[in-house]
Amino acid sequence: MLTLNCTNADSMIIGEEHGLNISQEFDNYSDKIADIIKSLNQRKDKLGEGLQWMNLGYNEETVWYVKEFASMVEGRFENIVVLGIGGSALGGLAITEALLKPYWNFLTLEQRNNLPRIFFLDNIDPDSINGLLEVLDLKKTLVNVITKSGDTAETMSQYMILKDLMEKELGDEYRKNIVVTTDKKMGILRQLADQEGYKIFYVPDDVGGRFSVFSSVGLVPFALVGLDIDKIMNGVKDMDLELKNTNIHQNKAAQGALIQYLMDKKGKDISVLMPYSSRLKHIPDWYIQMISESLGKAYNRNGEEVHTGITPIKAIGATDQHSQMQLYNEGPNNKLITFIRVKEFDTTLEIPKIFEYTGIGYLGGKTVNDLINAEADSIKVSLSDYKRPTITITIDRIDEYHIAQLLYLLEVQTAITGELYNIDTFNQPSVEQAKNYMYALMGRAGYEGSAESIQNKLAQV
Repeated sequence: MLTLNCTNADSMIIGEEHGLNISQEFDNYSDKIADIIKSLNQRKDKLGEGLQWMNLGYNEETVWYVKEFASMVEGRFENIVVLGIGGSALGGLAITEALLKPYWNFLTLEQRNNLPRIFFLDNIDPDSINGLLEVLDLKKTLVNVITKSGDTAETMSQYMILKDLMEKELGDEYRKNIVVTTDKKMGILRQLADQEGYKIFYVPDDVGGRFSVFSSVGLVPFALVGLDIDKIMNGVKDMDLELKNTNIHQNKAAQGALIQYLMDKKGKDISVLMPYSSRLKHIPDWYIQMISESLGKAYNRNGEEVHTGITPIKAIGATDQHSQMQLYNEGPNNKLITFIRVKEFDTTLEIPKIFEYTGIGYLGGKTVNDLINAEADSIKVSLSDYKRPTITITIDRIDEYHIAQLLYLLEVQTAITGELYNIDTFNQPSVEQAKNYMYALMGRAGYEGSAESIQNKLAQV
């Protein structure tokens, strides 16, 4: 099972100025944490609370429909293209990168067990889009369009481009090459999908994009590339049961949330997530959106101006030991670093016993597994020497069950952190403001009055 070690954030190790008396703080906040956990679980079934994502692990009907669809299209496509941005793509990208064989899209069809390649178009850079279109055979490509609102400009512009090209190349058959994931009742994409006759999956009500990875948003692409979504759901359910425990001493999400919250009070308002595995390299990207949109708020629930927020940073071990660690050790002591460790890698790679007469001879006979673990251990100790707080999350291995546990843990930890700040963790008002400006600049009907004002502002900056 997943473990969390917060010893190196304790004042016993890094001193009182930068560390916490963790056991004492757990006791101090035990009642508050218990109330928060009870409240989250009581509110999760109520629409409008933004907590329906806590029920996704139990949605057997969605799992059944997704598996049925994956079975129906099995063997028909060589490529899956996911059109989505933010929460519609980051979780899917993180999990497929972690769980598929490394360099999946470069493997032969036989090496992929006759399963398709997968591409995430999560930006509107024209060179990247054109580059992908040049190498894809659209007749052998299934496009999954994901947007809950149904009018996300980036995703819908991509869809319009792909739909036009596929219709020209496939004729009326193009409809079989498009599957949609959107809102059940509202939105332009929902209307278009009905008109066009696409297969439709639904994003559940009251599930925000950044918490949607275990809905059909993530499950559809996972199933299409052969991931075991039953194991994913089992990981979510088991972790959910564990995190219902109201005793902070036995609840890892509550521990991580409280440490993060209290470290912010000590001026450590930067959260570095640093997995020691290249396969986990996109999990920090997913985490960055969740932390940024959930905790960066101008006002609390009482209407008071608070400007809360923790700035998330991505780092990959051991790569970023050579690019960031000088700053982390000797720069401002304003960070809490969370390591993600893997207890058991899928493979072992031995370093040959050569060059024994040189200064690198000591590496011979060891394994790369030994080396990456030694790197992680040495950095953890080095940071403690410099009085820098760290915590470590360790998973047994990289598979469907454990990766699902890890992401769900971080989701619940974020929700608890938001409750400690007394903010609405699940809204994003300033994101909507920027979208409205973009609508005006692109000439969307109804936004004409804003366009001139925005142009004047742009002329001043």
